[in-house]
Amino acid sequence: MNASFTKRASRQATAAEAAGLADLARAARAGGAPVVRLLRATATSLDTARLSAATASPAAAEEFGRRLAATHAFCPEGSRGFGQAPAGLVNAGGAASDGVMGAAALPLVGPGLSRRFGEFYAQDRLLPYLADARRNGSIGSEGTAVLERLTERLNDGEFDAPQPASVQTDAALLHGDLWAGNVMWASRESAETAAEGLSPSEAAANARNRRDDVVGVLIDPACHGGHAESDLAQLTVFGAPFVDRIYSAYNEVSPLADGWRERVGLHRLHILIVHAALFGGGYGRQTVDEARRYI
Repeated sequence: MNASFTKRASRQATAAEAAGLADLARAARAGGAPVVRLLRATATSLDTARLSAATASPAAAEEFGRRLAATHAFCPEGSRGFGQAPAGLVNAGGAASDGVMGAAALPLVGPGLSRRFGEFYAQDRLLPYLADARRNGSIGSEGTAVLERLTERLNDGEFDAPQPASVQTDAALLHGDLWAGNVMWASRESAETAAEGLSPSEAAANARNRRDDVVGVLIDPACHGGHAESDLAQLTVFGAPFVDRIYSAYNEVSPLADGWRERVGLHRLHILIVHAALFGGGYGRQTVDEARRYI
């Protein structure tokens, strides 16, 4: 079996993913969720280390939840704003290149821009995708009115909520596209060499403590500054295994704000409307049905 996996994409997508992997790797080495190791990057390709797939377990899910909380809280610079790009996408003048989520552009900003969550989420995570979803027919005039009403409420701050307790900055460090398929459940043995954030010494300690030999590893990020609840909500898209165990372990080490469960649907909307814009079909209906709950 090849020791690496090669992914080819546009220059923009390749640069964005490489920058996100770098920021998440820094967090992983400080105790955050493990992330696949980047071996080589060219202008249009990434080589990442190959992991050996394994079956998720409750214990692995709990470990992932605890470590995801540490990723969200990681910020040695001391400040992070909503929509802030990973460091590798920010030029010397402080301006950021946009990221990519799937095949869709992901609006990003440089450091130092202060915005509330609702303003950011409405303007940069919902409205940019509405035109394409209308164009492909997956969201019609009634659905547009629902989403526009929701963005008004977001802009008014009605859904602004505190970050989890361990996040001390305006925005958390997000994976940004954390649907179930972007957590790879891998053997701990393979992750020791193929992922950032694990080491043989840690593996030995886990063995002594009879810890699970499976670990959740982040792959394919769309990294940016956002609300930690967005990553957590996206785990329910296409059904991450043992998601309640992930939530419980996360909440133990970094308590979530009151009402977080009621906001899961709100935070799922970004990934749903991106799917509606890219693929049309039933994703538009799902987006509108979810949005309707919050108007």
